[in-house]
Amino acid sequence: MASETDKIKSTNRILVVALIIAAFFLGSLTNKVSYLEKGKTAANTPQTVLPQAVPPDDSPAQKAAGKIKPVTSSDHIRGNADAKLTLVEYSDFECPFCQRFHPVTQELLKTYGDKIRLVYRHFPLAFHANAQKEAEASECIAELGGNDAFWKYVDTIFERTTANGTGFALDKLGPLAAELGINQAEFQTCLDSNKYEKLVKDQIADGTTGGVSGTPSTFIINPKGETQLIVGAQPTEALKTAIDSSLK
Repeated sequence: MASETDKIKSTNRILVVALIIAAFFLGSLTNKVSYLEKGKTAANTPQTVLPQAVPPDDSPAQKAAGKIKPVTSSDHIRGNADAKLTLVEYSDFECPFCQRFHPVTQELLKTYGDKIRLVYRHFPLAFHANAQKEAEASECIAELGGNDAFWKYVDTIFERTTANGTGFALDKLGPLAAELGINQAEFQTCLDSNKYEKLVKDQIADGTTGGVSGTPSTFIINPKGETQLIVGAQPTEALKTAIDSSLK
């Protein structure tokens, strides 16, 4: 017959085992609750969506083109001024997609020679902090140095900016003007006066009316005045296809 001591020991062993089992289930329950809470928090946390300068890659390259202002002698034209076909590009000096697209337009000018001309119009995006002022600076360059100086400025900015809003410092615009052969003091006076702020904003409004919602956006206008809008930094071949079709 078991002694009282043996009974106590047996009871204690049962209690210890029971406590171990209870602790195990309690730990499992705690982990499960913690996991579910984390999942709930993640599901309820708003996701940050960064603005894009152009639609995603799976968006159509072409979209319906609205009406934009006719090209005049006051526009910045590169190539044959009397060319049959016109490319009007709405662009942003701090847009990485525009930077990527710039060599494409230069290749097209070489490929098609006198058949096409490129027109640059401003569309600085609001979330690119330096783009508006860099656009105004290009107009000051054009005023003081002419069309060739304007295009040298365009080439240089796209070559040197790291893009995404503040890739080219505004305090470097004056030295750049001097590098391009422009009187730096006169340039700075022009830039500080904000005299071209309205012109840039008018071009934004014009582009918006025509269907521009991001950069780069390029209108291809054939000899009959028919227009198609190419959206985004499309590859050279895509532009060639559109140009060849427009030249027929």
